Amino acid sequence: MATAFRTLIVATAVAFLAYDPAAAQRSVSPAAGTDSAALRARGVDLGYNLDHAEALDAFSRAIAVDPSNPAAYRLVAGTMWINVLFRHGAVTAEDFLGQAGSSATRPKAADLDRRFRESLDKAIALAEARLHDAGPSNADAHYQIGAAYGFLASYTATIEGSLMSALGPSKRAYAEHSKVLELDPSRKDAGLIVGLYRYGVSVLPLWQRMLASFVGFGGGRERGIKLVEEAASHPSDVQTNARFALIVIYNREKRYDDALRVIAQLQQQFPRNRLLWLEAGSTALRAGRAAEANALLEQGLTRLASDSRPRAFGELARWRYQHGLALAALKRNDTAQIAFADALAGEGPDWIRGRAHLELGRLAAQAADRTRAAEEYRQAVQLCTAAKDASCVTDTRKQSDLLRRGR
Repeated sequence: MATAFRTLIVATAVAFLAYDPAAAQRSVSPAAGTDSAALRARGVDLGYNLDHAEALDAFSRAIAVDPSNPAAYRLVAGTMWINVLFRHGAVTAEDFLGQAGSSATRPKAADLDRRFRESLDKAIALAEARLHDAGPSNADAHYQIGAAYGFLASYTATIEGSLMSALGPSKRAYAEHSKVLELDPSRKDAGLIVGLYRYGVSVLPLWQRMLASFVGFGGGRERGIKLVEEAASHPSDVQTNARFALIVIYNREKRYDDALRVIAQLQQQFPRNRLLWLEAGSTALRAGRAAEANALLEQGLTRLASDSRPRAFGELARWRYQHGLALAALKRNDTAQIAFADALAGEGPDWIRGRAHLELGRLAAQAADRTRAAEEYRQAVQLCTAAKDASCVTDTRKQSDLLRRGR
């Protein structure tokens, strides 16, 4: 249940976060220095391009211009959340497909956590006040509350590592955005959260789906995907969020061509987001298209080398590991071995390090170096166990067994 529920709560974690329709419809002009909506729109664009410090500055200025609007406070909280995810190294769909362990594996950044909570508490308070003043039939007031509680659920699940604590805010987000769709079916933006939760519930085992229904969540795999796809195709404030969410869903559904199509759209829209090339290469690898994956990853590595902005925790290790997988699939074993060794040379999460040792073990076994292969497998099991990467542990033990039997 944990993997599927985590997927449903945090599928948009590789994206930025929802802002308000007014900002989405504004172009950034010279007036952006004094217009709160334009500042928010500018900040979101910067955030998607990985310019997080500049995005935070834009959102802070938006608050100064219009301190009564909950959207800017929510976006400040979102920037804090993305910064924490960067510190944890949770930056691609792979982190939300059950292959990686919880992102809450590094010491908490107290400064970021404090500002996240202060900003989101303010956003929630303003949204609740807006609903009180506007009345229960105001769709946008319900939307603002649902968006804020969606943030809280995602942060609790990814950073605090507590799915049970995320359940309450998840239910509130789902209920509020379901209400938006009831009041105004044209609000395709509200379909994003509703669709993600419906999809997440649909992939649970039967008894867990029944439990989810009992506590207030609807299910339906096709309906959930359709809602997210509609949000991704309809111009609104969350269109880009929905596209990022579809990367996770399409990968999980093994719809790799669809995932690569969405990634290509985002690459054109946000060319400074180097992680989109890592995402594309990883997806092409899952699709079994090693040559395409290698080309995408080498393009991304070139971008990474010339990018002086801060990197996510273990980001270079991840690039090297994925590049090694592509090279190994192309039977370029010598260069693959170098890439995996490079992945182990710097800091990185245990699940990446463990998987790099697994691949080095495979290469050693292919070269008939049984002693080295056995040692690589031993280290892989140790690291992957620590990272709670069950599939890596299973794969490694299978390879170790084959090695012992001389196969």
